Amino acid sequence: MCCGDSPSNVSEGPAYDPDSAMTVQAQLNIEAGDRLARRNALLLAVAQSVGGATASIVVALGGLAGHELLGSDKSFATLPVTFFVLGTACGTLPAGYIMRHLGRRNAYMGAAVLGGLGGLLACLGIIQASFVTLLIGTMGCGIAGAFVQSYRFAAADTASDAFRPKAISWVMAGGLIAGIVGPQTVIATKDMLAPIMFAGSFAAIAVLNTIGFCLVFFVRIPKPTAEERAVSGRPILTIIRQERFIVAVACGIGSYALMSFVMTATPLAMIACGHTQTDAALAIQWHVLAMYIPSFFTGSLIARFGKSRIVALGLTLLVGCGIVALSGVAVEDFWFALILLGLGWNFGFIGATSMVTDTYRPEERTKVQATNDFLVFGFVAMASFASGNVLNDYGWQTINWMLFPVVAFCLALLVWLAIRERRASF
Repeated sequence: MCCGDSPSNVSEGPAYDPDSAMTVQAQLNIEAGDRLARRNALLLAVAQSVGGATASIVVALGGLAGHELLGSDKSFATLPVTFFVLGTACGTLPAGYIMRHLGRRNAYMGAAVLGGLGGLLACLGIIQASFVTLLIGTMGCGIAGAFVQSYRFAAADTASDAFRPKAISWVMAGGLIAGIVGPQTVIATKDMLAPIMFAGSFAAIAVLNTIGFCLVFFVRIPKPTAEERAVSGRPILTIIRQERFIVAVACGIGSYALMSFVMTATPLAMIACGHTQTDAALAIQWHVLAMYIPSFFTGSLIARFGKSRIVALGLTLLVGCGIVALSGVAVEDFWFALILLGLGWNFGFIGATSMVTDTYRPEERTKVQATNDFLVFGFVAMASFASGNVLNDYGWQTINWMLFPVVAFCLALLVWLAIRERRASF
């Protein structure tokens, strides 16, 4: 204070507010984290575009290759697709363990190597007319696919709560390119090793996985620290008993299993109805495009309308698929039905995945994500296995009639959860 100044004339600056400073710093930390999350999400989206193409190739050709290799009994023609999905289901829990202890990037690079070897083994099985070797190869591709399926969770790891649904949606949008790459690879390579049909397409899987390996090399997700690995959070049974987890997983299973059930049967049903292999491959292409195009805005829709509403929309679109498929067997009927099937899967599965992320703490994420995927893909494997048998024994219409009761059950669960959560909020 200068001489002659009275206390009342002293001009004081704004008081320091530690809470405000902490809020600013927290916001800066979130923005920095989301910059990394955006980078990872973009890399993983591109990796999804080549890694996801493997699934399109196996789905488009697995049943047809099995049909060629089997004798008079074609009941197990879709078994290569089933083994692919079974590999994904069996790989989810080990994938969670490996990622927790080695980090996501190292796990993803190893999975890309496995996926490439699986494609080459499946190619060898077709060349040697060995159905068993084909099954082992597609199962290897499926185990690698378990790691690819976790890309969506990896994108969420470094994201803020606000950006997390968009990060998941961005990665799922990478499947848009996979929806083109997979079927176009089939069309371009199915005769590459003629007169042996389809072998070239499975060999191409190795090339796609090599590209995926190079992409995931640049992903930067911090490895879990020793303390984080030591702290596992709540027991898994405590987490999965949560009502929200139960409903989320049930809707994820319903959306994905129904999609797999119908999609696996479609190529065989189209061939049986007199359509060409190219028609069937293009049906899968339109389907996969419909699965992933909405991912550009699904995250925004979830943020605006809520997760449960988007899941309900997806389930409703699956009903639309069943109605269209039951209306006729022309090429356009198959294509339109599969487009609705893909849209329904996108909203239903991404919405359910976002619901799962509400149920765990950071230290619990890998084991909960792995448990979720194990449950989902376990049921998907059973659905794809049943698909061939139901189609062979009861026909295409029965496949589509089975959509309705499952959708009704999932919608009832969503309504029940909404009522329970509304009552709990009062």
